[in-house]
Amino acid sequence: MPHKNIGKQMAEELHQYYLNKEEPNKSCLLALRSIILEQDVHITETRKWGMPCFCYKKKMFCYLWTDSKTDKPYMLMVEGRHLEHAELEQGDRSRMKILRVDPDNDLPLETIVNILQKALDLYRTGLIKIKE
Repeated sequence: MPHKNIGKQMAEELHQYYLNKEEPNKSCLLALRSIILEQDVHITETRKWGMPCFCYKKKMFCYLWTDSKTDKPYMLMVEGRHLEHAELEQGDRSRMKILRVDPDNDLPLETIVNILQKALDLYRTGLIKIKE
């Protein structure tokens, strides 16, 4: 499970985050993790505020978490305010948007990849600045 560019302790903490989840959330979150990491070679995984955090060239771009009320997984897009997609929810957040995922159904792969690629394009095009 360890991914490139993270230390052994961080890899173990991330591993435990996923292992401590109940099914079907565990499988759903692990599938989302794989999908995110497959999108670009510059994506790395770390942990911030107890959540798996995914960075593009060391800049945070998305998180995985479960809703405290519904216990359903979601992807939180850091720069969501720049993303337009019918499935993204702003809620009362000013910057971020979330994509809720139902762990009891097949993942909407096309939607997930589309949103991730739009988010990555914010960084690739320079709209969101990256320190290189």
